[in-house]
Amino acid sequence: MRKILKEKGKLSNLWTKQGDEFLVYSGSCTSPETACEPLVNYLDVEYFGQIQIGSPPQTFTVIFDTGSSNLWVPSVYCTSSACMSHARFYPSHSTTYLTDGQSFYIQYGTGNLTGILGIDQVTVQGITVQQQMFAESVSEPGSTFQDSNFDGILGLAYPSLAVDNCTPVFDNMIAQNLVELPMFGVYMSRNSSSTEGGELVLGGYDNTRFSGQLNWVPVTLQGYWQIQIDNIQVEGEVLFCSGGCQAIVDTGTSLITGPSSDIQQLQNFIGATGSNGESDVSCGSLSIMPNVTFTINNIGYTLTPSQYMLEDGGDYCSSGFEGMDIPPPSGPLWILGDVFIGQYYSVFDRGNNRVGFAPALSYPSVTNGV
Repeated sequence: MRKILKEKGKLSNLWTKQGDEFLVYSGSCTSPETACEPLVNYLDVEYFGQIQIGSPPQTFTVIFDTGSSNLWVPSVYCTSSACMSHARFYPSHSTTYLTDGQSFYIQYGTGNLTGILGIDQVTVQGITVQQQMFAESVSEPGSTFQDSNFDGILGLAYPSLAVDNCTPVFDNMIAQNLVELPMFGVYMSRNSSSTEGGELVLGGYDNTRFSGQLNWVPVTLQGYWQIQIDNIQVEGEVLFCSGGCQAIVDTGTSLITGPSSDIQQLQNFIGATGSNGESDVSCGSLSIMPNVTFTINNIGYTLTPSQYMLEDGGDYCSSGFEGMDIPPPSGPLWILGDVFIGQYYSVFDRGNNRVGFAPALSYPSVTNGV
């Protein structure tokens, strides 16, 4: 039935809501138009998977980043230390590669790179996008990417955020009719010792990864996956965003960030102290620390101390909150990064421009095939 509706151009009619749930969604990856990409969890601060570029395919490890919109990998022509320690793309080895030659520069919250644009096919877990424009880095200055466990970044934000007007990979998946539904779901394990690090579902979401129903939140600005927070409470008392504030849901940010003044006040409330941007507390104090609740679209999303603190393997735990001042016109913004997404399964719905949250389920250690 799904294939017949799609052939007749009527599958999109089922993207509309009935109550708060879709009439159709993908709960598994048995469909050829849905991809389940297993993610590796590195110390609860980075989650990455593998993609292929070119023919024959060249494999790269990438961060799937909802906080940016471009795809880039190191070029064989890059001689920066960061490039030399990672997989590099060889244009001459691909029979489907097309030269673009336009220069490319992108600045992240930390780190930047320059390069040139190329065009080739890109495959994510069996879904192959044709003529995808991507950046080949030729300079990665500094140490930001040098010691990273990933080669590049695949952006999953809106096209308006893309540098040089490059169409994002997921947008091309939608345009080329490669995914069942214009949405993707993200699960992140918060147990870095588990062999199951996480999962990205392209073309649907996995309802076995969360409990209850998804609670949907409208996107307020289509660049980042930006939403509104009603307020932020500490142990039931509203301390921040009392009149509402803007936030982005970002798989590429490890922690939860906010304006520096607010975060400093929050660190004081939870008893975390430190310097150089890092705040610690004795792990033995977690039982007496307060809960922090983000109220979003009238629903509270609570993080307990053991959920918002990161265990460093010693006697001290580091805070999962960090100050970051994002200037206007984009900011100020809070960023709900991996600390938040790890506790709440997140669905990014381009068909209806909204984000869905539900409590994530934990699973015993299993081999994920990566």
